[in-house]
Amino acid sequence: MLKLFHNHSFAIDLGNNNTIISDESGPLLAQPSYIVFNSARNVKAVGDHAYAMFEKTHDELVPVKPLRGGVIADYESATRMIQEMVKQVYRKRNFLSGFGHVISGVPYSTTEVERRALRDALEQINSKKSHLVFEPLAAALGMGLAIREPQGKLVIDIGGGITEIVVISLSGIAAFQSIKVAGDTFDESIQDHFRKEYNMAIGLKTAEQIKIQAGAVSEKLAIPPAPMMVKGKDLVSGIPVTRRIGHADVARILERSIAQIETAIVQTLETCPPELAADISETGIHLTGGGSLLRGIRERFERSIKLAVHLDPTPLQSVSAGISQALAAPQKFQSILV
Repeated sequence: MLKLFHNHSFAIDLGNNNTIISDESGPLLAQPSYIVFNSARNVKAVGDHAYAMFEKTHDELVPVKPLRGGVIADYESATRMIQEMVKQVYRKRNFLSGFGHVISGVPYSTTEVERRALRDALEQINSKKSHLVFEPLAAALGMGLAIREPQGKLVIDIGGGITEIVVISLSGIAAFQSIKVAGDTFDESIQDHFRKEYNMAIGLKTAEQIKIQAGAVSEKLAIPPAPMMVKGKDLVSGIPVTRRIGHADVARILERSIAQIETAIVQTLETCPPELAADISETGIHLTGGGSLLRGIRERFERSIKLAVHLDPTPLQSVSAGISQALAAPQKFQSILV
């Protein structure tokens, strides 16, 4: 979708695994957070094209995933990736004319140094004003929660790099926990399982597909997914091999990670003010982020935490939708802009 408006404003959800660019009306672009350079450090591919090349490149190409743990790990690569993605949306725009407002999401647990890296990357696209908004607040907005009210809401965002658990009240965060156990951790656990159990190497992209197609947190599901045939390489012989994996296997692999998230939820509730805890007992848990798509996660959290769990119907877009609301009415949401 091409945009030609002068001083146009946009929102960006710079995710660990996916980046979404949107305006007040909704998403304009959604692509994987990957970039590939050639040997001269020129951009060879970005987004979908770069993801398709990932783990399949030769020595003349350098694939980079600029974000780790929910924050920028490679500043130059992240800046170039943002610029290239913005150009895909605003192809005919003269970047010297600049943009209006740019609002980006940022994890609540980030340090000032990490936020500065994101601000500096945004400044490279020549905007009049740039703001940050904490992703848990944006996700709550995107889910339709009234964050400005005093009633407490417990939001859990299981992203690609981190899981953030926050209690929201009066447009602020009253209690939180952040752990680096999320989508990437799930993928790495699946990789480790194949290496240890079968002496078999699989790529991160294959591990991600296993998580998507057969991912579950419970061995007993009402409607289990079909088993998946996984192709990889035997670590001893080096020849290609195939293994079968089902949802029950994945549930056992992810058990430790899910238990860590449950512990973090309990710790957040322990530090939560009593009046807000009383509110949460009525409103329950609001679960979003890509990790909320794991089969059986709502039922498991309801059993372990003893609270109702509300699944976000569009968990991959909640942060982006919330940032778009802030972009459409920056004065209204001035209190949450950093």
